[in-house]
Amino acid sequence: MRRLLLLLGLLTLAAVWLGPLAGTARRAFSAHMLMHMGVVAVAAPLLALGVTGGRFDPVLKMPRLFAAIPASVLELVVVWTWHAPALHHAARYSTIGLIAEQGMFLISALLLWLSAYGGNDRHGARRAAGVVGLLLTSMHMTLLGALFALAPRALYVHADGFAGLTPLADQGLGGAIMLLMGGVSYLLGGLGLMAGLLKTKKAGINRVGLKSYRSQP
Repeated sequence: MRRLLLLLGLLTLAAVWLGPLAGTARRAFSAHMLMHMGVVAVAAPLLALGVTGGRFDPVLKMPRLFAAIPASVLELVVVWTWHAPALHHAARYSTIGLIAEQGMFLISALLLWLSAYGGNDRHGARRAAGVVGLLLTSMHMTLLGALFALAPRALYVHADGFAGLTPLADQGLGGAIMLLMGGVSYLLGGLGLMAGLLKTKKAGINRVGLKSYRSQP
């Protein structure tokens, strides 16, 4: 299963970066957002889950470098910074800018997903922090997506629209993509961790109760 997830993550990156999206993103904000979400909300969790628990899991070797809540804050800074008009313009129209943006998106997202799911978490502390980190990221993704979707005017003056869309409609579509893909992916990731924690805690309580029952005369 890990190999399959890893392969799917790599194929997602190939589709996002080597497919038609990169060219379309120069003309369409929504296509650029689809690239962004493909990297952080699809490829990154697949890659992280693909190495988690295996010999290539970096959290097992360097656990102190992977902390979910700081990683969540880092991703917030990266995402919001690259959506500032000047940097967004550079990523849309400069190959170097696009490589820098997409690379930072992938690294920050991988850091968060690995921090949440990777390593050997016997006591549940890493998973608990992962829940907080992923839910915080879901919230800021939802907030930024709503900002784009509900803005009364186009926030990027260089946006030309795409496929008959006005720049404002194109921006609204991009915001909806972030809301649906970004907000939902991180929300599901956090809820999945929470469910695992509750299951582990319940199993631990049952074991303690069984031991106590057996020790009674």
